[in-house]
Amino acid sequence: MKVVVTGGAGFIGANLCRHLLAADGVSEVVAFDNLSTGFRENLDGIDAELIEATILDPEALDAAFEGASSIVHLGARGSVPRSVADPMASHLANATGTAEVLEAARRAGDAHVVVASSSSVYGANTQLPKIETMATRPVSPYAASKLATESYTLAWQTTYGLPTLAFRFFNVFGPLQAAGHAYAAVVPAFVSAAMAEQPLPVHGDGTQSRDFTFVDTVCSVITEAVQRKVTHPEAVNLAFGTQTNLLEVISELEDILGRELPVDFMPTRAGDVKHTRADNEVLRSLFPGVEAVDLRTGLEATVAWFQSLQS
Repeated sequence: MKVVVTGGAGFIGANLCRHLLAADGVSEVVAFDNLSTGFRENLDGIDAELIEATILDPEALDAAFEGASSIVHLGARGSVPRSVADPMASHLANATGTAEVLEAARRAGDAHVVVASSSSVYGANTQLPKIETMATRPVSPYAASKLATESYTLAWQTTYGLPTLAFRFFNVFGPLQAAGHAYAAVVPAFVSAAMAEQPLPVHGDGTQSRDFTFVDTVCSVITEAVQRKVTHPEAVNLAFGTQTNLLEVISELEDILGRELPVDFMPTRAGDVKHTRADNEVLRSLFPGVEAVDLRTGLEATVAWFQSLQS
């Protein structure tokens, strides 16, 4: 089968392309990416075709989706702070872009579509764990745009019969995740700073907690979803019910690196949520064989990748 991954040259996308190419039944993988945040070199060494184009271009989507069995839609404008700085750009890429992808999938013969939403859609709802049926209360333009992403996806499933599956990602981390920019996610920001022997940037007091999910686990679940053409009428949490605060992550990194890591505490950022932890009952009902990579193992792999960049 042919699988197209939008955002395929990005962090999760490039990891996913590798998983898909090693999976039974997958004969062709196309990475569709405008390279605004992805990198060609993320696909080095693998037999994935890269199409450099935007998801806002229907003709480019039609050409890429021709003959595709499944579309994995990861292409998006990420980051809460980036969306606060430019909300309309996030809306255009994440909301309008998703609608364009769904329409192109329909034109391609109702290809199976897996899309990436975000735990940020829960926002100001403080209930833990986060259960898919609870009220969503986005507190940033990014979160609102990802709620639109999943809402469009489920609406296209109901209205047009398009086979879809919408995952809510929770703080995915691992190799290939870029650092060194103002909108870097917390784990690569920490590891990059540690490698450079600089203070680790912490927005707030460090007690905010996250349900960190290693990228290989995410890719394994998505690959199985593609192989079995899994669908679901509601959004599904893709996380495993862990809750680790940032100070604990720093402690793990200190243990892995064998040295104390200084911390630079900064003001809390607008749109940030204090705590996230997923309920994973629905995920496990759909993917009963899934085994999550634990945080320590994932951090060790991430550190090893950053170290490889220095060699």
